[in-house]
Amino acid sequence: MSAEPPQKFTISKLPLPPTSHVLTHKLTPDNRVPTVDAFRKVLRNEKVPELEDKTGPSIQRRARLLDPPCHFAYVAPLPLGFPYEITPPENEEEIEDKGAWVEKWLADREAVNGTAAEPNGDANGAGHLGSRLRIYYPKNRDQPRELIGLSETGLRDCLPHLDVGDAFAVLGTPTLAHSFEDEEIQEGDEAQKNARQELIDIVSGHATLMSDENSDMNYAPWSLRYSGHQFGSWAGQLGDGRAISLLATPHPASPNQPDLSYELQLKGAGRTPFSRSADGLAVLRSSVREFLCSEAMHALRIPTTRSLSLVSLPALSVYRERVETASVLCRVAPSFLRIGSFEALNPPKVPPKMTSTANNLTGMFFFGGGQQKADYDALRILGEWVAKKVLFMDVKENEAWGKKMLLEIARRNARMVAGWQAYGFMHGVINTDNVSVLGLTIDYGPYAFMDVFDPFHICNHSDEEGRYSYQNQPSMILFAMRSLLNALAPLIGAEAELGKAVGPQWASEKSSDEIAAWAEKGVEDVQDELQQEFQQICAEEYGRLMHQRLGLKGQEPTDEAEIVRPLLDLIKNHKLDFHSVFRKLAYFRPSLLESSAHVDGEAAGSSSEPNTGATQSPLEKFLSAVLSQTPYELLDRAQAAKDVLTWLDKYAERLERDTAQWGEDADAKRQEAMLSVNPRFILRQWVLEEVIKKCEQDVDSGKRVLRKVLQMACSPYEKWGAEDQVELSDDVDKEVAEERRYCGMGERKMLGFQCSCSS
Repeated sequence: MSAEPPQKFTISKLPLPPTSHVLTHKLTPDNRVPTVDAFRKVLRNEKVPELEDKTGPSIQRRARLLDPPCHFAYVAPLPLGFPYEITPPENEEEIEDKGAWVEKWLADREAVNGTAAEPNGDANGAGHLGSRLRIYYPKNRDQPRELIGLSETGLRDCLPHLDVGDAFAVLGTPTLAHSFEDEEIQEGDEAQKNARQELIDIVSGHATLMSDENSDMNYAPWSLRYSGHQFGSWAGQLGDGRAISLLATPHPASPNQPDLSYELQLKGAGRTPFSRSADGLAVLRSSVREFLCSEAMHALRIPTTRSLSLVSLPALSVYRERVETASVLCRVAPSFLRIGSFEALNPPKVPPKMTSTANNLTGMFFFGGGQQKADYDALRILGEWVAKKVLFMDVKENEAWGKKMLLEIARRNARMVAGWQAYGFMHGVINTDNVSVLGLTIDYGPYAFMDVFDPFHICNHSDEEGRYSYQNQPSMILFAMRSLLNALAPLIGAEAELGKAVGPQWASEKSSDEIAAWAEKGVEDVQDELQQEFQQICAEEYGRLMHQRLGLKGQEPTDEAEIVRPLLDLIKNHKLDFHSVFRKLAYFRPSLLESSAHVDGEAAGSSSEPNTGATQSPLEKFLSAVLSQTPYELLDRAQAAKDVLTWLDKYAERLERDTAQWGEDADAKRQEAMLSVNPRFILRQWVLEEVIKKCEQDVDSGKRVLRKVLQMACSPYEKWGAEDQVELSDDVDKEVAEERRYCGMGERKMLGFQCSCSS
């Protein structure tokens, strides 16, 4: 019996978790604006008697250091260009207090100061906060906002209870080749149109979801504080400079088990206290890249944050290397906490000029950087939250959890980076603030999938030293795990000494020497186990994935040395495409080696030219198919064919030993299994650039192309472009022809294309 479909809710009516599972109720807010009520008044430019400092809406838009105990700040979306273009009145001389004028200008644009929609219903389950959020709109801010992307798979997996109305209908037919200029969009009824518009208003950052003013819910959007190492150097406080979390909602698959919740986060929705000198915005280019790749990675079964929506803000200009248009991405994950979230609370020792006390900002850099002193109780509070409510570890009362949590985070990240390596994914910026405590691929910037295989490839042109090259990625994730160990070391050392979990204010009465001794013990006791655990899990997961890709059923100790590494060397040496070769190998049969071409020709390619036509043996045809998977002319075709055949001999012997495990019709079963793990379609750089260009030039047709490419990325193993046909006929459907082109390697000039961090 199939499960009943979940009840649908518009985005403002989504159920909320119980208070015990709400991050903003359990972690410590910015003590400059410590409550939702104070936050609302501050953004409205109202006086807040309980706050000592003079406040106004600019306090949440100025770059500043949070005090040491704080984990997050309440922030409402405000997608505006920065510096803000504040137009004074005609009689500017009449303004007595220009600062007050700025605060009023901002307050009129904050989405907490306009008419609010009515609260949305009552509590919807014992212990839950219920759906009592209001939608707040700004008084004086409106701009065009167009939905150009909505992820069916992200919706299905993470938010099946979200009602998006007729949003998919208005996006139009997904296509690569057809214009559909005269397509008649079939809008839904009034309720469906309202649900779609509500979604767009909120995920574009135009409107804000908050609890009612007369409610004791205390629910508002927030941004996280974190610090981190960037390119190996300590960078101090970073934080969610352009990311704002709207809410978390329990997954309906477990209504009585609120552990499985998903957080909705906007990226590019405006400045926060962590923006430093930046504008808090995101350009369409980078947003398209993340929107597509989050879902592509999930389809490849690599842990990742997910995509929900992409909204274009065509009237909002953003200044990067060139002037671009803004967009807001809504992404989804159980948590967006990072390694840097812990580093912020116990930073490494830094030069005096980088330090700052709780209420003294004189140590700030020009760019708004700097680092607070350690707060060990804030470290404990965050650790308990992550261990129990993010990782859902089985931790008994008073049981030490620091080391267990560290190793669990390491295991998750080891499996993640193994997936990167097995599928040729390069992240580009593996700073510790870009490494998730859940082991999710997060913060897609100048990423790339491998084309012609090169283990030294660098996908980020800002990475001059190759710190984050493909081959270095496991080491860089291990560096992040060691950074996490350093941050947790005093707590781990204290727990080892106590034999139980630390309690509130556990280090408040300890001297710096005592804390340093705990930290030294924590590192010494755990560092070797951490490295061994990480490397073992990473190697095992990588081996498992490569066995799947090669159709190897069992595990033999020589597989890595005799099968996997020699194949990668062969692909590298002859400049073959990483993905296409694995896909072609699905069609290999050991029986091909019995052909006369193998016996008589000793490489089916001893000539510098391939043997073509009716005289080609099955083996020669297979070799030609493999060797054609390169954008270059083979310098020595005979040597390449010989190398491939030498490897195929070993591979065939290995496959024969697996025959019994496959059972009857082993070749067909292996082919089917390999085609299900070796993608036909890969989100290559040239594909991304083409989609971005189409979206920038004409959003109406561009969003149809974006939707079709998302479909291909979410079903990468399908035989797109009539894969089984060697040649397409002249009268083939244009869509099929374009699908085939999008599955290709593209122009040579785009191979190994490097992106920048700019977005």
